[in-house]
Amino acid sequence: MKNVVAIGELLIDFVPQQKGCALDEVTHFERVAGGAPANVAAAVARLGGRAAMISQVGEDAFGTHILKVLRSNGVDTSWVFRTGRANTGLAFVSLDATGNREFSFFRNPSADLFLNQDQITADMFDDCAALHFCSVDLVDWPVRLAHRKAIGLAHRAGAIISFDPNVRLPLWSSPAECQAAIREFLPYADVVKLSDDEVGFVTGCTDERDAAEKLFGMGCRLLLVTRGADGSAAYTPHAQAFAETIRVPVTDTTGAGDSFIGSFLYQLTRDGVTQDGLAGLTEKQLADYLAFSARYASLTVQHKGAVMATLEELNRAYPEG
Repeated sequence: MKNVVAIGELLIDFVPQQKGCALDEVTHFERVAGGAPANVAAAVARLGGRAAMISQVGEDAFGTHILKVLRSNGVDTSWVFRTGRANTGLAFVSLDATGNREFSFFRNPSADLFLNQDQITADMFDDCAALHFCSVDLVDWPVRLAHRKAIGLAHRAGAIISFDPNVRLPLWSSPAECQAAIREFLPYADVVKLSDDEVGFVTGCTDERDAAEKLFGMGCRLLLVTRGADGSAAYTPHAQAFAETIRVPVTDTTGAGDSFIGSFLYQLTRDGVTQDGLAGLTEKQLADYLAFSARYASLTVQHKGAVMATLEELNRAYPEG
């Protein structure tokens, strides 16, 4: 299998040990290595694929911990740099009674924001099936230009470009600034993954199919929409499919979307699907991929923090899968 490369933020999530209270009421937190792109890379690697991370952490204990966790999950950290210019980013999380989250970020600035385009080289994409990125590091720092260069090199190498905006408005000076950055990068993406509450904000469309058609006009070949308890959907210019959410006890929704898109990219890479092959995926293929990712995400939400399962654990949980 070829490599899935993720670029973007690496940070520490401080996950609350109490549930059902506001962030200012939480008294005990547990340290968990995080960052949406890293979660995606970990999902691919844990399932048995090849994954690498492009990012930067501080010369601090939190950065060391993140590197250890990534490596223990099988993620190649050769392109995770270290800097003394800023510390590793932190995010404090609270969970309501259903496991949904509220964030408070400490990254003004953080080490990942200083990743620059000179650190991005063509050899990172020599054997790359897909490059995945999110919007958190599309802010006006050197890391934004690093993303542009990585996307260009990956595209020229024939890799699928995967974009999960993963909207985090507290990190932006205004919703309009966040929206503009996301829309600037949408035309580069072959695969776009949105949650149902992001569809309107990102595309300006309230209907998923209308949103898909708008994205197809920009060059997108596959739209994935996750709807929480209401399942998921996949759209290409020629097919669409849907899957139900697996009903399980929810401990924490952190990493649920990352596990979904990570497991989806794993399947595309496993099956050798290319940029040009995305639009030709059949309804059955899409449905099978969605069902696999729904099962995989169901394991993530049963844990505190973004814990990614192995393929063996998935098969053991769903032997009929």
